Amino acid sequence: MKSIFFWAICFLFICGGCASKSYEVYDSGIKTQTASLAIQIEFVSPSIVRIRKHLKDHAFEKRSLSVIKEPEKLLVEVEDLANGVALKTAGLRVEFDTIAKAISFFKPDGSLLLRENTTSFKPFVDNGENTFTVGQSWSLEADEPIYGLGILQNGKMSQRNQKVEMVQNNTWDFSTFFQSPKGYGVFWDNYSPTTFADANNETSFTSQVGDGIDYYVMAGENADAVIAEMRDLTGQVPMFPLWTYGFWQSRERYKSQEETVGVVQKHRELGVPLDGIIQDWQYWGDNYHWNAMDFGNPAFPEPQKFVNDVHDLNAHLIISIWSSFGPETPQFKELKEKNMLMDFQTWPQSGKEGWPPDMNYPSGVQVYDPYNPEARDLYWNYLSKNLFSLGIDGWWMDSTEPDHLEIKDEDYNNETYLGSFRKVRNAFPLETVGGVYKHQREESSAKRVFILTRSGFAGQQRYGANVWSGDLGSSWESLRNQIPAGLNFTLTGNPNFNTDIGGFFAGAYNKSWNDGTASKNPLFQELYVRWLQYGAFTPMMRSHGTEMKREIYQFGEKGEAIYDAIQSAIELRYSLLPYIYTTSWEVTHNQDSFMRALVMDFPQDKKTWDLKDEYMFGDAILVAPVLEAQYTPEKIVKVDEETGWNKGKERGEEGWPVVDFTETKSAGVYLPQGSSWYDFWTNERFEGGRELSKETTINTIPLYVKAGSILPMGPEVQYAEEKPWDNLEIRVYEGANGSFSLYEDEFDNYNYENGAYSTISFTWDDAAKTLKIADRKGEFEGMLQDRQFKIVKIGKDGSISEVQTVDYSGTTIEIQL
Repeated sequence: MKSIFFWAICFLFICGGCASKSYEVYDSGIKTQTASLAIQIEFVSPSIVRIRKHLKDHAFEKRSLSVIKEPEKLLVEVEDLANGVALKTAGLRVEFDTIAKAISFFKPDGSLLLRENTTSFKPFVDNGENTFTVGQSWSLEADEPIYGLGILQNGKMSQRNQKVEMVQNNTWDFSTFFQSPKGYGVFWDNYSPTTFADANNETSFTSQVGDGIDYYVMAGENADAVIAEMRDLTGQVPMFPLWTYGFWQSRERYKSQEETVGVVQKHRELGVPLDGIIQDWQYWGDNYHWNAMDFGNPAFPEPQKFVNDVHDLNAHLIISIWSSFGPETPQFKELKEKNMLMDFQTWPQSGKEGWPPDMNYPSGVQVYDPYNPEARDLYWNYLSKNLFSLGIDGWWMDSTEPDHLEIKDEDYNNETYLGSFRKVRNAFPLETVGGVYKHQREESSAKRVFILTRSGFAGQQRYGANVWSGDLGSSWESLRNQIPAGLNFTLTGNPNFNTDIGGFFAGAYNKSWNDGTASKNPLFQELYVRWLQYGAFTPMMRSHGTEMKREIYQFGEKGEAIYDAIQSAIELRYSLLPYIYTTSWEVTHNQDSFMRALVMDFPQDKKTWDLKDEYMFGDAILVAPVLEAQYTPEKIVKVDEETGWNKGKERGEEGWPVVDFTETKSAGVYLPQGSSWYDFWTNERFEGGRELSKETTINTIPLYVKAGSILPMGPEVQYAEEKPWDNLEIRVYEGANGSFSLYEDEFDNYNYENGAYSTISFTWDDAAKTLKIADRKGEFEGMLQDRQFKIVKIGKDGSISEVQTVDYSGTTIEIQL
């Protein structure tokens, strides 16, 4: 068996005795061929390999929109095999079988990760150009789960035995990537409409358009390592400001600047924490001026005062912007002149408000071409001049999939800067979001970019964007679907996910007798509270929707069960801000994730492999949201049904029963093997590997803390930066060794990229019962020089130790507990 080592660029031609085994070594890979295909196998890093295939008589040149990594200079071992060739690095082994004409991927120890099945090229004419529909399939083990593909509303954790048509839309966001607990991931680098299919132990991607096949396989010891490889390939995650992790209130829509500011004022009067308010659409006026990016609506007469009033209340404002423009906007006219608009039906279709759209008055709104760098420049120039200059804090980039209504095949024939829309369809959100991120960073580093957006694609994590799951219907089923949707999105490498708390379309709950007032509707009250409690453990806690008002004061008054449950969930979120912000640093610095499918931390426990209703939030907290109605029915039924839920019960307004939200209920939870766990509320300790029934109230959901965790608890505040973290409570959960590194910086600029931050490491020695607080590392302007920590130990018997208050000035302290 022949073996060759090479660095950087070398060109060799090796013939193993027959033409079928010929290959050419180049850079960090080889070129080889079959009777019809040219094949390139190239290592990008020791653990990432790129596979390219094209027909010999059809050239294939491509600049990736997702991949930004340049291939490393590597030591690769090339081996001649009896029926092919193998390439090996420290992280991955790849074999090409010239008889099967397929590529297999192995761990360095020789264990199989996956193997190719069929490769397909079918002729396709795209806007008059001859190209192909391309596909590739692989063989997986029969019981092997796979995760990823994006934000899917199918309620599945593992995506085996699924067929998914991958075209970006309002509530499904796609990334052509999946990974396996065996320790590998596959990224299919194609942007056209794509079908993912898994059946009979064969998994495939098939894309409508492609001059060639281009995909990457990456290997890692666990899911975190695979995510790290994906981010290495497609981009790292920048930090968001601290204030983005507070509570956000929104509605479709606040109709004047006084109304929007009034929501913030009301929160301050009630003493309920709030960091952000969102101004939804139509601040620009009518639909013909759609997305004008200025305040043409008379209800917003003083834009600078509007922004200043929000800031004076110690809150932040983000504002709605879209991927389309009305015909009376200057943006539309300039883009039209330069042929940078696309012609297909998008929202809003009518120039008149109301539903259904009155097509006697077409709006003329058109989507712009974000693939064109000049169009992205134009987009930012108006955004910067009209809105960024006012001090608006972030962007709600709506319809970034974009809205594509009454889809016709010819719509894909729209020519973009990069070819047909069909060719680049799914990368639309990547390009339009990336344009805003890049321009804002070029203009100013004083404020971190924060983009809330409705769609995402592979690589978008590098653009300061949090993707929400679209305009969902308000239902328990929708709520249940969000847990696996967010976890699968995280497993594609993008950690920033959120939802419309309560669901967007709540019309089923908006009865004529309550006029959208939540305080009169117990069914929506329960759903909203449970969704809010889940939202407290997502990267952005944001209440939004239509048809039912979502502000806390719409749910009653302080002292009432629902109001108090809402306030408690918001306050819990704020108490965890030191933990959440440190986790955000781990996401940026160590490729961590906020929402962690249990299989990520407990892969040896096969019960976690397809668990879709609980997850880790950071490394310490297990979250099991209440996902089924306990006090009201899940489905709205007629109040006069003989066998309805209200039969024989006391009736309230309009026949609805009186609901006692003070009753105690219960919910099931599974605690994974490999750790012991503490009930967050009672401190009771349980061994892992068991299911249990947790007593709940409307105010609580099952929350458990992993033994060995060190959990910092922040002060009571009305907004994230109201008080310094100079007197944090540090909870230590005994039963295992543990560590935590508290991260701090200036909270809202990019100085951290130049080293302006500090970390304080806490280490718990469980056998010695000692907590070591190490020397502070790093510094930044405004850093606390002296502080106190209140140390609390939670014992194995559920006991809480006496609080030990220690003074800390940046040098090592050791505390016996």
